[in-house]
Parts: sequence; C-alpha cells; structure tokens
Amino acid sequence: MKKNKSILLSGPYILWMLVFTLIPLGVVGYYALTDPDTGAFTWGNIQDLMLFIPTLGTSVWYSLVSALICLLLGYPVAYFIAHRGPTAQKILYMLVMLPMCMSFLLRTLAWVGLLESNGIINQFLGLLGLGSANMIGTPGAVILGMVYNYLPYMILPLYAIIVKIDNRLIEAAEDLGCTPKQVFAKVVLPLSMPGILSGITMVFVPAVSTFYISQKLGGTDTTLLIGDVIERQFKSAGNPNLGAALSLVLMLLVFICTGIMNRFGSDEEGGVVV
Repeated sequence: MKKNKSILLSGPYILWMLVFTLIPLGVVGYYALTDPDTGAFTWGNIQDLMLFIPTLGTSVWYSLVSALICLLLGYPVAYFIAHRGPTAQKILYMLVMLPMCMSFLLRTLAWVGLLESNGIINQFLGLLGLGSANMIGTPGAVILGMVYNYLPYMILPLYAIIVKIDNRLIEAAEDLGCTPKQVFAKVVLPLSMPGILSGITMVFVPAVSTFYISQKLGGTDTTLLIGDVIERQFKSAGNPNLGAALSLVLMLLVFICTGIMNRFGSDEEGGVVV
C-alpha cells in the first residue's frame, strides 16, 4: 500500500521530468546526430565541434575567472551575514536576494548604460577631467556582468554553510592557542568547503552558457562565447544540428560540474578540520 502511494505521489514529478527534460534532451540528441539536409545519422556535427574549441575555452576561462571573483567577494559577505544577529541576518539576506527579483535582462542593460562611451561612469570621469575610458565591448565588461548577475549564487550557499558552523569548534581552537588566521585556515575554511564548491558550481554553470551578457557588454568577436555560437546556429546561421551538438557539449560540462559538487560537497554539515 505504501509503495503504491509513493508511486502515485511521484507520478506528477515523473511526468514533468519526462515531458520537460527527457523528451527535449532526446530531441537535442537527435538533431546533434543527424544531417541537416537528409536527416540521416552522421558524426559530422560532432566533428565540426573542433572548430569551436577556442571559443569553448574562452567561455570556460571567463566563467572560471567570474567564479573566482565571486568567491573572493562573496565569502566575506557571507561570513559577515552569518555572524550577525537573527534580525540583521534576515535583512541582509533579503538585500542579497533583492536584485534577483529584477529581470536579468534589465540588470544587464543597466550596466550598458553605465559602461558605454557616453554612459554615467564616463560622464563622471569627464567632470573630473580624467577623460573617457573604453569599458564597453571588452572582456572585463563581460566578466563584470557575470560577476554582478551571479554573485548572489555564491553568497547564498556560502551563508547556508557558514551559519551552521558550531561556534564551540572556533572557541576550542582559540583556547588551544590558535590565532584568528589559524582559526580561519584550520577550522572555518575547511568546514565551509561544501559551500565553496556549491557556490563555484552555481556561478560557473550559468556563466559558461550565457550569451546575453556577452552580446550586450561585449558585442564583438573578441568576446564571443559558446552561448553566442549556439544562438547563431539556431538563428542566423540556420544550422540547428550543429547548435544541438554544441548544446550537448555544454550539457556534458554541466553534468561534470554537478558530479564534482555532489562528490565533494554533498555533506553540508561536514568538512574536515585540518
């Protein structure tokens, strides 16, 4: 009876996964392994992926740099929030999440208005007599857009882990003569590793597949990312089969990142004290 009830309750979830996950993946796989003209099975689309290895490498590099910057910025913020009082934690947590309530497109377009040649920042620099800076259409602008949009994805999992660290462990380390730096390096940092891995994954995965940020803040071939290539294949280039093959590569990359996170960061309570 219990087993039948469990199957009944899981039915809507299984149906949702089948319709909106497995079937779309099957369609992508079909297009990736068929010829765009004849519909016959072919490995040609997979072989053509070699042409885009440099672009994929650029996307991975930008995403890793963005994830590292988010970690450097997000860890102190998460640590600060986790060590405030309950009311302050709720307020600060809400402030971190507040930008996510605004449209992703609007947030990116706001940076266009700030960074463009006649934008707010350059106007301010002009008032100071410093001249204008070339910010829009550069790799730095793309990375800035990624960091701004995905920073909350780093802060939230870090906060969730750091706030659970038992203060008695920190007090014990201090009683044993550890300096604040040693307490952080030997207790706090190892115990927060699951949050670090989770945060890096949550930033890297959307960043490596993004295309809107690179189009609006980059806009040139020097900032072309793999997401831009996929969009072009489905739109202007008219080759959805190659676009599907590129999408499979990205999915494989996502699965690898998720597997690493599940392997080393699944224990939210744990961590190893060195």
